[in-house]
Amino acid sequence: MAKLTTAYIGLGSNLGDREKSISGTLKMFAETEHLEVARVTDLIETIPLGRANQPKYLNAVAEIRTTLSVEDLHKKLVDIETSLGRVREAKWSPRIIDLDLLLFGADVINHPGLIVPHPQMHLRSFVLKGLCRLNPELLHPVIKEPMTELAARLGGNDFVPDPNLPQLVSVAGIIGVGKTTLTERLSNSLGCKALFEAYDTNPFMPDVYAGKKELALDSQIYFLTSRIEQLNHDSLAKGQFVISDYIFDKELIYARRLLNTQQLTLYEKIYPPFSAEIAAPVLVIYLQDSLQKCLERIHRRNRPYEQKIKPQFLEALNSDYEQLFADWKTCPIIRKQMSKLDYTKDANIDHLANQIKSYVAV
Repeated sequence: MAKLTTAYIGLGSNLGDREKSISGTLKMFAETEHLEVARVTDLIETIPLGRANQPKYLNAVAEIRTTLSVEDLHKKLVDIETSLGRVREAKWSPRIIDLDLLLFGADVINHPGLIVPHPQMHLRSFVLKGLCRLNPELLHPVIKEPMTELAARLGGNDFVPDPNLPQLVSVAGIIGVGKTTLTERLSNSLGCKALFEAYDTNPFMPDVYAGKKELALDSQIYFLTSRIEQLNHDSLAKGQFVISDYIFDKELIYARRLLNTQQLTLYEKIYPPFSAEIAAPVLVIYLQDSLQKCLERIHRRNRPYEQKIKPQFLEALNSDYEQLFADWKTCPIIRKQMSKLDYTKDANIDHLANQIKSYVAV
């Protein structure tokens, strides 16, 4: 007896009578032998990815059960697209119907012309929202995380990998949360270059933390120029995979906390042209932990100038980071509670590293 498999198919249309094309597709599914439509999400309208100046899409996700092989199911989807009038033109071109085989059970398939899970489904909010409605605990067979978690990482946005950009992964979080240690371990696991903040070479920082506020602007400009050297498009090559233990956007967070009004006014004039030269991250790993745990790490690493840091300062930084990422649209964010991430264990590091690979275009 043939094996019964639950599969998920993404449906989209942005030409002609979009709703009719999708309903016609579902009717053809129902008429196909060895295939049963179990459930279908409501239609949602989305903005096209890739090429601009084309109509919006209507999208849905269907859950089916089938005894067809994955190859036969894929062929059937292509045949349905053709029968409904799809013309195969350039990538991202408008289409009467677009059928994507998102998942085929828990199978991982990498054949010429057929990759399952769909290689970019975890970057599409409209796909993940549909899967969450059908089965929120459904695990991605490669990333090994539920669809609810993958959807949360996108913040309602959709992303398209671009191999022509530096593939920068930024680890973010407040002082003492464990960014540098995690960056080192991920760099080793992934075999990529790591970039670290220039704490130990900043000549102004100890004096600033000792209370010499007149040097705060010098310290911020030192950090700004060092980050420019590390993260500008001349330093990071096209397609280069690199991980940093900071996110450039933190610059304004610290400037607004450490500079006085006159210093900040000057800094905010200096900042924009520099920031325009910075490579944006393709993924952020945002680490979170209790203030007490962060203070414990600060005291353990025993940098003299950090020992007077107060919980109130960390709490303010935490609030700033939360505000930064509340409406973040640059790239996906993987949020990690450090209480649940024991990065002394190789298996935990390898699991996170494996996820990161799905978000970079290398």
